Amino acid sequence: MKNTSLNNADLHQRKNAATPRGVGVMCDFYASHALNSEIWDVEGRRFIDFAAGIAVLNTGHRHPKLIAAIQEQLGKFTHTAYQIVPYASYIELAERINHITPGTHAKKTTFFSTGAEAVENAVKIARVATGRSAVIAFSGAFHGRTMMGMALTGKVVPYKVGFGPFPAEVYHVPFPIELHGITTQDSLSALQTLFKADVDPKRVAAIILEPVQGEGGFYAAPKELMQALRELCDEHGILLIVDEVQTGFARTGKLFASEHFDVVPDLMTMAKSLAGGMPLSAVCGRAEVMDAAAPGGLGGTYAGNPLAVASALAVLDVIAEEYLVERANMLGEKLKTRLHNLRAEVPQIADVRGLGSMVAAEFMKPGSKTPDAEFTKKVQSEALKLGLLLLTCGVHGNVIRFLYPLTISDAVMDEALSILSAAMKTAAAQA
Repeated sequence: MKNTSLNNADLHQRKNAATPRGVGVMCDFYASHALNSEIWDVEGRRFIDFAAGIAVLNTGHRHPKLIAAIQEQLGKFTHTAYQIVPYASYIELAERINHITPGTHAKKTTFFSTGAEAVENAVKIARVATGRSAVIAFSGAFHGRTMMGMALTGKVVPYKVGFGPFPAEVYHVPFPIELHGITTQDSLSALQTLFKADVDPKRVAAIILEPVQGEGGFYAAPKELMQALRELCDEHGILLIVDEVQTGFARTGKLFASEHFDVVPDLMTMAKSLAGGMPLSAVCGRAEVMDAAAPGGLGGTYAGNPLAVASALAVLDVIAEEYLVERANMLGEKLKTRLHNLRAEVPQIADVRGLGSMVAAEFMKPGSKTPDAEFTKKVQSEALKLGLLLLTCGVHGNVIRFLYPLTISDAVMDEALSILSAAMKTAAAQA
């Protein structure tokens, strides 16, 4: 379906004239329509989508159940502001999230619009619940582009450059990455040093981390780190916030990544695939913690938008009915097997890792520990020429992350893996 009234070149000129350069755009083509794991541009070219709107489309583009749910809600109302006139669907979704998140304790959930907004509010809740102000995050973390989100984020370029000063009392410790020589003990020792040199643990409201770092490089937190943090938080009265914005809703082969570590967080943030492309985020936590904020302290004009809530309820149904947790594991193993088989012909592959379908390949110059961002970009470029969208990540820009919809058909998955193999071999041959 080619849109004859639009073309990529004209749209690119209009984009540059009308929008700021600070909004970085990866692709040089413009979307026309999409379905499940495929997307077409305005000139009719087809691409297989292994970006999924940055992990938003676990249930694919335009899933019929989501479309039906949104259309049904459109026939009722589109907005009341939940804080003004509440509606039953918001309550139903909160009840379902309270039920499916880790832990059997009493929980409460509140909704917002973006992942960064969820993180901001989790910090607010932690501070009011503990009466403390300091927050500890990790290097390589990504928690959003708001001022607090940037303060928590452990990567300077491009997120922090020129935007400071940032909110005070945010501290960072190294995230354990065995490939880069940082152990769990290194991280825990850095925390103890932080407590001795910079901040009294009795002044720390929360420790926040991604159970699998997203933008940071798809590094899974070691189980021993997660369990040690839980013990440390309990010892000092600190709240553990687990940021599941990118890891949630079946991506890692569990409904939530926290389930891999046998650790129950005090607060959990979620967004992205929660509503299958509609803007919705949430904070779920211990009931007594969530109730610490006074009425009016939480909320937002669009927070818990009824169209997004309707979509999210459908997302939970699709995940269960189509066994997407199980499918995430199957697809992830298939991808990792292909990547491991490529290592003989692509010596730049330094690591293949991932939980479920949160899989990454990290590239280094052969025979060294030197990150190879140039080769990574070459693989991405060659894949794009062949019609496969890939995202890079990592502090050094040398990681490709794979974020295909979990609803992708077997035939399209096989086609994508063939393209990926060809792109990597071409990049290796030209290196």
